[in-house]
Amino acid sequence: MSRITQRPVSESICQQLEQAGIHPVLARILAARGILGKEAVENTFSHLIPPHLMLNLDKAANLLADAIIDRKKMTVIADYDCDGATACAVAVQGIRMLGGNIDYIVPNRFDNGYGLTPAISELAFREHQTDILITVDNGIASIEGVARANELGMQVLVTDHHLPGEHIPRDCIIVNPNQKGCPFPSKNLAGVGVIFYILLGIRAEMRRRNRFSQATQPHLDTLLDLVALGTVSDIVPLDHNNRILVSQGLQRIRNGITRPGITALFRIAGRNQQKASSDDLGFAIGPRLNAAGRLSDMTIGVECLLSQDMETAMRFARELDTFNLDRQRLESSMKQDALAKTANLNPADHYTICISSENWHQGVIGLLAARIREHYYRPTIVFTEDDHGNLQGSGRSIPHLHIRDVLAQIAERFPGIILKFGGHAMAAGLTIPKNTFHQFCETFEQLSRKQLSPEQLEPVTETDGSLATRYLTEDFVALLGSQTWGMGFPSPLFYDEFTVKRQRVLKNAHLKLLLERDGRLYEAIQFQNSTLLPDTVKLAYRPVLNTFNNRTTIQLTIETVE
Repeated sequence: MSRITQRPVSESICQQLEQAGIHPVLARILAARGILGKEAVENTFSHLIPPHLMLNLDKAANLLADAIIDRKKMTVIADYDCDGATACAVAVQGIRMLGGNIDYIVPNRFDNGYGLTPAISELAFREHQTDILITVDNGIASIEGVARANELGMQVLVTDHHLPGEHIPRDCIIVNPNQKGCPFPSKNLAGVGVIFYILLGIRAEMRRRNRFSQATQPHLDTLLDLVALGTVSDIVPLDHNNRILVSQGLQRIRNGITRPGITALFRIAGRNQQKASSDDLGFAIGPRLNAAGRLSDMTIGVECLLSQDMETAMRFARELDTFNLDRQRLESSMKQDALAKTANLNPADHYTICISSENWHQGVIGLLAARIREHYYRPTIVFTEDDHGNLQGSGRSIPHLHIRDVLAQIAERFPGIILKFGGHAMAAGLTIPKNTFHQFCETFEQLSRKQLSPEQLEPVTETDGSLATRYLTEDFVALLGSQTWGMGFPSPLFYDEFTVKRQRVLKNAHLKLLLERDGRLYEAIQFQNSTLLPDTVKLAYRPVLNTFNNRTTIQLTIETVE
C-alpha cells in the first residue's frame, strides 16, 4: 500500500509564474518542483552552463586538440550500458567531426569486466596502436588500468560522472563534475553529458587556434539526440542543465533531425518519433540498447548508433530487439524464482533484502534488484556467482538510503567483506567473496537500520493534488506532454475521486476501466493490476493522449489506488 500525499507549493511563486504567462496548473506543478522563475524552464541551448566551469576541461580540450592536429590515434573505452554506449558514440562521432583519428573498445561484461582494466589498456595498445585513451562513463576507479596505460606510453583522459572513491587514478587528466574541487554547479551530468561538454571545449580550442570559425565549425548540436537518450536512460536527476540537453535532443528527434540508429530503434519499438518523450527514451529505446550489454556485447549497440544508413541501422536494431525479448524472458523467470525465495519474508522484520542464486544471469541481476525493491519497498541487493567463484552483486535503493555510501562504510569498517564496489545513491554494484555473504547481509542490514526510520520504509506517492475537470482537456494534456519530465523532475500526477462505470482485466495482468467524474467519462488503465476496484475510488493518475483509428482521446493511467 502506498500513502498518497500532495507536494507543497508556494502560492507566491505560483502567482509569479502565472504572471510570466505560464498556464495556472502548469505554474503550480513547476512551483512544486522548485522552479522559481520562468528562466528556469527556458530550455534553450543558450542557458546551458558554460563548459569552462568544469575542472580540467581546458586541459582535456588542449590534449585532444593537439591529438587531432597531430593525427594521433585515440581510443575510447566505454561502459556497457546505454549511457556508456551513447557516450561512446558521441565521442567517436564528435571527434571525427572535429577531424580526429579515433576508434573505440567496449569491454565485454563477461570477458573483460567493468571499465579500464590493465588488460584493456594492453588491448588498446597492442591492437589499436593507441596514443591516447579516453574513458567515457567510467575510469574514476580504474587506478590499475590507468597505471598500465602509462607504463605502455599512452596518455589517458578519464571522463566520468560516478562518485570518486578515496583513491583515484594518477598521471592522467580527469574530467568529472563530482571530483573534489570541481566548481561545475550541476553534479548530475550523465557520462554522455560529460563527453559532450568536452567536445564543446575542443571546438572552442580549435577556434582559438583558427582551425574553425563560427561559420565553419562542426555542428555538435547534431549529437544531442544521443545525449538525451543517454541522460534519460541513466536515470540521473533532470536539473535545469540536464533538462536543456534532453529537451533539445527530443526536439531534434521529433523533427526527424536524428541519426538512422535512433530512427531505427523508434521503429522497431513501435513508438511515434514525432511525439517522442522521455518515457520513450527511458522505457523503449534505452532498454533495447541496454539488453546488448546485459546479454552479449554492447558493440552492437554502438554500431547501431553510429550507422550512417537506415538499412544498416535497422539490421542492428533488430538484433537489439531480439536481445531485449530474451532479456524480458530471463527477467520474468528470475523474478518468479526470487519471489519464491522471499515468500516467507516478513518485510516488517527487515529493513533490507539480500538474496543470491548461482543460476541468475549476471547481466540481469540489476533489473531483478529493481523489481524486488519495487515489490517490498526495501533496499535490495541481488547476487550471483561470477567466473572467479566470487559473488557479483547489484543493488537498488529507496530515496532515504544512499546505497553507495553504505557500501563504503562496510568496506572501511570491515575490510575483506567487499572486494570492490561503486555506484550512486540509488544504484550500486559490488563483488564480495562467496564466504562473506551472510556477514555482508547482516552488516548491510545493521547499518541501514541506523539510517532509516520505519516511516521511510513506507512507500509514498506524491501528487500534484486535484485537477479541475475544466482543465482536463486535450490541449492541456498536450501541454504537459510537451514538457521534459524525468528523474528528479517527475511528470505530473493528480489525485481525484471517480465512479467506476465499467472494468475488465486484460491479459490477466492489466485493469481496463471506464471512469466518471463530474458527469464526464474517461477511459483508464492500471498496469500490472488484475484486482477489480470498488464502485467509488480515489486515484493517483496521469492523463495522456491516446490515438486509435485516427481518433485522439484522453486516457488516464492509474498510478495508485488509495
